[in-house]
Amino acid sequence: MQRTRILAFAVSAAAALGAGLAPSQDGALQDEPVGYTDTPFLPGGKWRVHDAARPVPPVVTPGATSGAPPSDAVVLFDGKNLSAWQAQDGEEAGWKLVDGAMEVNGTGSIQTRDEFGDCQLHVEWAAPAQPAGQSQDRGNSGVFLMGRYEIQVLDSFQNRTYADGQAAALYGQKPPDVNACRPPGQWQSYDIVFRAPRFEGEKLLSPARVTVLHNGVLVHDGVEILGSTAHRSLARYSPHPPKGPIGLQDHGNPVRYRNIWVRSLE
Repeated sequence: MQRTRILAFAVSAAAALGAGLAPSQDGALQDEPVGYTDTPFLPGGKWRVHDAARPVPPVVTPGATSGAPPSDAVVLFDGKNLSAWQAQDGEEAGWKLVDGAMEVNGTGSIQTRDEFGDCQLHVEWAAPAQPAGQSQDRGNSGVFLMGRYEIQVLDSFQNRTYADGQAAALYGQKPPDVNACRPPGQWQSYDIVFRAPRFEGEKLLSPARVTVLHNGVLVHDGVEILGSTAHRSLARYSPHPPKGPIGLQDHGNPVRYRNIWVRSLE
């Protein structure tokens, strides 16, 4: 496959992986920070990227609902196989199948074989039932739109972290309006409506926008995406094709995914 297709997601995922626990010189894991005070300020506001002082969203309790794919959806994962997915280098996806779900297992991030632009995406995920770690080292993964714009996956149930890094955040850019996270081990859903950015040559004509429902609760409503996902730095746009893969991040935690489907909106 063409390397340009996987490069952006590989770079974004590698940058986001920097948020994980760092080993100390003796090999022990250090405590995960709950924010930073030395990162750049986000445009037009008073908050830094991953700001430790940024207020966290209020907690709401979601209803128990899931979404079956409509007739015009492309089913990306139905619990049977990983045929719609591949590793970042184009090889076979190495995640394992467990009870009708696919589980992150340390073999690296994966992405769809097909590419998408404007779309409606449904994803269900579950953090490990037994919480381990804290902040960004607890049930961490991510959904990457076009391989570069991340909706954070994290166990944010009674787990303090920086606001723009919690579950359903536009990572490093905007927290969700509320925290609709279920307890660890329970299945959660993202319903995402994504509008891709438009470019004319090197010029950005219009930024990407996204609407997200977390467990049926609206947490982003037509929010402007500031650029490709970055860790501890400002997101920026760079020109790219009108379609890209949907990526799922391997951040070292055994997060599970199921019932993934997408509808083109073009």
